[in-house]
Amino acid sequence: MKWRNQSLVKEFILVGFSNMPNIELFLFPLVLVMYIATVTGNILIIVIIMVDAVLQSPMYFFLRNLAFIEICFTLDTVPQMLINLLVKDKTISFVGCAIQMSCFFYFGCAECFLLAAMSYDRYVAICNPLRYATVMNRTFCYKLLGGVWVIGIPVSLLQAAWIFNLPFCGHNKVNHFFCDGPPVLKLVCTDTYQYEMQAITSTLLFLMFPFVLILISYTRIITTILRMSTVEGRSKAFSTCSSHLIVVTLFYGSGSLVYLRPKSNYSPEVKKILSLFYTVVTPMLNPIIYALRNYEVKESLKRTLGWKLFSQTT
Repeated sequence: MKWRNQSLVKEFILVGFSNMPNIELFLFPLVLVMYIATVTGNILIIVIIMVDAVLQSPMYFFLRNLAFIEICFTLDTVPQMLINLLVKDKTISFVGCAIQMSCFFYFGCAECFLLAAMSYDRYVAICNPLRYATVMNRTFCYKLLGGVWVIGIPVSLLQAAWIFNLPFCGHNKVNHFFCDGPPVLKLVCTDTYQYEMQAITSTLLFLMFPFVLILISYTRIITTILRMSTVEGRSKAFSTCSSHLIVVTLFYGSGSLVYLRPKSNYSPEVKKILSLFYTVVTPMLNPIIYALRNYEVKESLKRTLGWKLFSQTT
């Protein structure tokens, strides 16, 4: 990759919340606690799925990878933000900014397609239960997972390469707490229409396409559940996918508040606050949602850790 603009801009300044010093003092302990909870909770999910023989179904195979993606997703942005909340020097190198953006795009794209794979798993389990073991076999699951991890590579590299090969003419203050596409693009001193069209196309293809697959899967799932003859059967079927549905709603809901708003309504400060939800809050909530709403995960936590909290919530 050719970083031809380094002669003009060698580093960026992540403005973050520096123009709101009172918020900075409040955010540091809050974000630190949430980050520790995110890493701890997701590592716990990974460990119990690996050690508990009961949690070896495809659903938990995908959940383990979702937990790993959440750790990587937050690792890309949160540590840098925590450092910048404490220090006055909020610079990040040109290449460092490009790497952060590329990783952000990559893990975001991977999570979109992993959530789609998980919705397909729930679709097969509820709509075709007799064929579940045959369809969702180990080989097919690994192929799905391979696609999830590979498909984000060209997206992230091309998006970052396109932006960072545009001309930056000296102004280097990124009005955000990490190197996101739109705020970095505002520093470019040329017409960005072509890139914006490419970015919209990529968003529709690689972000909305998995969302459409999720909608189709849950339309079929809900239709099947409503056709069940017993209340107990409907309740049991819905309980197997409710955690995933909540996670999907949080992920796409928080992201859409930032990226699907009209340009005329953009407020940089409000956008930073909203960005905290999908970069910090949602990754922290995911393991909590699965731990509290999924019966098998709660039982595994009781067996593995003997936590009284989870025995009281069953």
